[in-house]
Amino acid sequence: MDPVRNPFAPGAGQRPPELAGRERELDAFDVVLERVARGRPERSLMLTGLRGVGKTVLLGELRSMAIRRHWGAGKVEARPDAELRRPLSAALHRAVRDLAVRHRAPDRVDEVLAVLKAFALKSNKPDAKLRDRWQPGIDVPPAQGRADSGDIEIDLVELLSEVAELATDVGSGVALLIDEIQDLSPADVSALCAACHELSQSGAPLVVVGAGLPHVPAVLSASKSYSERLFRYTRIDRLSREDADRAVLAPIEREDAHIAPGALDALHTASGGYPYFIQAYGKAAWDAAPTNPIDEEDVRVAAPEAEAELAVGFFGSRYERATPAEREYLRAMAELTQGKDESAVTSDIAVYLGRKPSSLSPARDSLMKKGLVYSAERGQIAFTVPHFGNYLLTRAD
Repeated sequence: MDPVRNPFAPGAGQRPPELAGRERELDAFDVVLERVARGRPERSLMLTGLRGVGKTVLLGELRSMAIRRHWGAGKVEARPDAELRRPLSAALHRAVRDLAVRHRAPDRVDEVLAVLKAFALKSNKPDAKLRDRWQPGIDVPPAQGRADSGDIEIDLVELLSEVAELATDVGSGVALLIDEIQDLSPADVSALCAACHELSQSGAPLVVVGAGLPHVPAVLSASKSYSERLFRYTRIDRLSREDADRAVLAPIEREDAHIAPGALDALHTASGGYPYFIQAYGKAAWDAAPTNPIDEEDVRVAAPEAEAELAVGFFGSRYERATPAEREYLRAMAELTQGKDESAVTSDIAVYLGRKPSSLSPARDSLMKKGLVYSAERGQIAFTVPHFGNYLLTRAD
């Protein structure tokens, strides 16, 4: 098959595999936008799931849906050990610009931008030298006494209230989308929950949509006991067989090509229904097929190529971030779960390694911080990456 036309290549096709089978989530968000636009109360959203299920792509599509409804929309990717204030300022600046094109009072827009600039400038340390001070690129003087206290919880409530009022002026709303939300600091999580609580009480037209690993609900509830009332949690999982087949068939058929039923079965077995893997194995199978249709032998020949690419870009890049002690912990998890996508008992890991549980806590906590493992239940630990255990068992160190 022509590799130039490969519909599984990154950026190809009208709808990537990550969005196949996500109609329920897209329809639900459409309802949220409609309800908020009509001034009715609605909870913000949290998308949770493992790596490779398409949360980031789905988040991007939700942002596009908000923009198509003429909402202001900004997207942030949280990073470990990085404060939220600066990237959030950039995201909200984008949202305000979206709203400004429909606002008839430039002075009112400038007032909101002044508050935003005041909020943004507080990301600079008081003792920072002039050359090291970040400037947010907002061409108005910063406001005084609004969103500039230095307390992120107070400032975020004030800033989001201002932005939401601007949206109200034009009969619209604001969508703030935050990826990798589990990487926010405890202070930032607390501020976000407080802001969502305040805005929901006032009926402000602003929705927060977060995406993160399966333990995000625990992260939020540890910050604010009322967080479960603020967010509607949606678990994003692997695709059903029907949706997985559609994720393969749709892009192939758009190229007027075909795939044999046996090849479709083989692709599903290899990918496990995870969208990222569907794309990797589908791309390799297309490139390996000499003629149309793609058959089972093409998938068999392509599998090592797909697995080699995943080993470097998906699994290997994460494994390389682990220290020797952390790798020992990861391999013990893989052995105990026999490479399956299941949880391991932390006390069993200690027994397996012949160590005291307390001596393994630093490695486990560091792996959680790096986003390689998560704990959905006390005493249990699991990989955030599907098939990671199998990768570790087959890896030749």
